[in-house]
Amino acid sequence: MTVRLEQLRRCHFAVDLGAARTRVYVKGAGLVVDQPSAAAVNTRTGALIAVGEFAERMTGRTPSYIRVVRPISGGTVVDIQMAQRMLRHLLGDKMRRALRRKPRLRGAACTPHDAGPLAQRATIETLVGLGARRVELVDTLIAAAVGCGLPVEQPEGMMIVVCGAAHTQVAVLSLGSIVTAERIPVGGEAVDNAIVQHLRLEHELMLPSQSVRPLQLALSGNGLTAHGPTSTEIHGRDVATGLARSVRVDTAAVRDAIQTPLTGVLDGIGKVLRGCPPDLVADLADRGIIMVGGSALLPGLDQMLRQATGMPVNIAERPELCAVQGIGAMLEGQIEPLVLDPLAA
Repeated sequence: MTVRLEQLRRCHFAVDLGAARTRVYVKGAGLVVDQPSAAAVNTRTGALIAVGEFAERMTGRTPSYIRVVRPISGGTVVDIQMAQRMLRHLLGDKMRRALRRKPRLRGAACTPHDAGPLAQRATIETLVGLGARRVELVDTLIAAAVGCGLPVEQPEGMMIVVCGAAHTQVAVLSLGSIVTAERIPVGGEAVDNAIVQHLRLEHELMLPSQSVRPLQLALSGNGLTAHGPTSTEIHGRDVATGLARSVRVDTAAVRDAIQTPLTGVLDGIGKVLRGCPPDLVADLADRGIIMVGGSALLPGLDQMLRQATGMPVNIAERPELCAVQGIGAMLEGQIEPLVLDPLAA
């Protein structure tokens, strides 16, 4: 990672393109953008109406000629032109003028582990549209590990679990590199969908998409643990009549519905551990697992992983910002590379 760190120190800004939120870090200014990855478009004229929080609130509440789109899916740009327009509006005219004044503007971006060439190219093209002359790509796992304070450059094994909206990434790191990793197509959205489907099938209730997060409603208290509340009240729309209705939901049944998508996360962690050298697994038994990402705050998920693996599980401070803070620390030169000098003959 020595060469990459030297290149990152020359960058002027960094972008973390997530399925749920987009974050932009500007060198010397810190985190300047932290908004949902959403944009509202007038389909008649093609005009951009709103981006970020306002566009998110418009979801499900717009007339037929206004469409809320998400140009980023699973950390991958699926609509380059719309992603560029969204980023321009999120940055604002003042910040964009300040960036354009930089000679040979350089940018950096977080990319999911094992992102394909097309996904990497789409990310690069998005930042080039902002005026970047050169774009450096950083693995989200490395950036998140740096952001939560892990000594990634040391010859010690450490496991990090990045819980995103669309994917969960699991990796074991050592000497600034990824020893073994796995990307699981299960995230916070899959858990939310499992709850929504459970309420639709068992209670014939449809939840509003944006008024409240169904996960936070159904999993109050201790969440996934059996010590949580036995029931909770949910408000939504009746499937048959279309009228507003409230039902009392058994949280034990909700926990069972959530187990199905979370089983994939446990399988991914087991696969990563089986692919690790024994010495690194011994380090993990002492150091444990670090959870980052917005979905790491799912109530009781850390206890579930602790019981399944038998290892300590800790949630990073402000886990949703670890990736952008890590790549920001690399831009600011706060991370010293490990220099391995060959032994003299």
